Amino acid sequence: MDPRTPWQALTRGDYLRGGWPWRSAGYLASGVLVGLPLLAVLLLLAVFSLVLVGLPPLLLLGVALGGAERRRLRLVDTEPAADPHRTPDEPGLPAWLRLRLREQATWRELAYALLHGCVLWPLELLALAVALGGPLALLATPALLALDGQEVRVLKGPLVTTYPGACAAALCGLLLLPALLYGLGALAGARAALARTLLAPRDAELRRRIGEVTRSRARLVAAFEAERRRIERDLHDGAQQRLVALTMTLGLARLDAPPGPVADRLAQAHDQAGRVLTELRELIHGIHPQVLTDYGLDAALTDAADRSAVPVDTDIALPRLPPPVESAAYFTVCEALANTGRHSGASRARLTARHTGTLLRMEVRDDGTGGADPSGGTGLTGLADRIAVLDGRLTITSPTGGPTVLRVEIPCRPLCG
Repeated sequence: MDPRTPWQALTRGDYLRGGWPWRSAGYLASGVLVGLPLLAVLLLLAVFSLVLVGLPPLLLLGVALGGAERRRLRLVDTEPAADPHRTPDEPGLPAWLRLRLREQATWRELAYALLHGCVLWPLELLALAVALGGPLALLATPALLALDGQEVRVLKGPLVTTYPGACAAALCGLLLLPALLYGLGALAGARAALARTLLAPRDAELRRRIGEVTRSRARLVAAFEAERRRIERDLHDGAQQRLVALTMTLGLARLDAPPGPVADRLAQAHDQAGRVLTELRELIHGIHPQVLTDYGLDAALTDAADRSAVPVDTDIALPRLPPPVESAAYFTVCEALANTGRHSGASRARLTARHTGTLLRMEVRDDGTGGADPSGGTGLTGLADRIAVLDGRLTITSPTGGPTVLRVEIPCRPLCG
C-alpha cells in the first residue's frame, strides 16, 4: 500500500527514490510563503482591528487560513482533511458569524494562525536552509571555485583553494543530502500532524458526523410522527365519518324495509358495516390515538391501562411533553402491556410515570413468570431504537420466575408546567 504521509514513507526503503522528499520540501517552502504575509496581516490586525473593530476580523482570518491549510495538507497527507465547521441553519452572514463564534474549531484555527505566523514559518525556513541550502552549497563548491579562480569560502567557514579540496567538499554535500532529506521528511510529517490536530481533528469529525446522523434520525422520527397524525386525521375525519353515515343509512333502511329477504340482507349489511367501523376505530387508535393529541401522555397512558387485558394499577402524573416524546413513550407502554397480557402469565401489572427536572421516567412491572427476551421478536427492539433517537434508554429486567420490569428514561423538557 502506498504511504499516505512522510512518516509512513520514511519506513520504506524507497523513500529517497520517490517524490516524498520533494513533497516535504514543497510543503515546508509553501508554509514559508504563507507565513511571511500572514505575519504582516496579523500585525496590521493586531494594531487596527482590535482597537477599532474587535476580534471578528482575526477570527475570520483564522477561518480563511484554516481552509487554505487543510487544502495545503494534501502535499504531504493524501487523506483529505475534513472541514470541522457546521453549516448554519439559517442563511445570511449574521447566522454564519454566530455559529462560527460558538465553534471550538474557529478558536483552534485562530490559535493555529497565531502559531504559524509567529513561530512555525521561521522554523520551516531554517529547516530548509539547513537541509537543502547546506548540502547544495557544498555541492556547488567546485563550480564556485572555477568561477572565482582562486578561492571560495565554504558555508561562511573554511577557505578552499584547490580543486581536490573543492571536490571533497562536494562529496561531503552529496553524502549529507540524503540524511538531511530524511530529517526534512520527519519534520514535514510532524508539521502536518500538528496542522491536522488543530484544523481537522479526526475525533471532532467523528463527533460531527455522529451529531449529523443523530439529528437526521430525529428529523425522520418527527416526520414519521407527523405522517402518522396526518393519516389518523384523514381516517378519522374522512373514511370514518362516511362509514358512520353509511351505517346510519343502512340502519334506517333496515327499519323501513318490510320483513323478508331484503330486510335480512339489510340487517347483514348493517352488522358488517358496524364491525368495519369498530375495526377502523381500533386501527385509528393504533396509528395515533386522538386522546394523545388532545390531552397528552398522562390521559393516553391511563386509557391504555384501562384497555389492558391484565388489570393495571397506575401512578401517573405528567405535564404535556414534546409530541415525539409522548408518541414514543405511549407506544412503548402499549407494547409492554400487550406483551404482559400475551406472554407473562401475570395477574396484575403496575404502571408508573413521572417527569422530574428534565427527565421522563416510566416503569411497567408485572407479577408474571419472567424470562422475557427483547431480542425474541416482542416488538420492543424497534421502540428502543425510537427512544434512542431521543437520547433515551429502554431497559428490561426479567429473571426466570419474575417479576418483569421495563424502564424507560427520556430526557425532555415539559411544554407547560
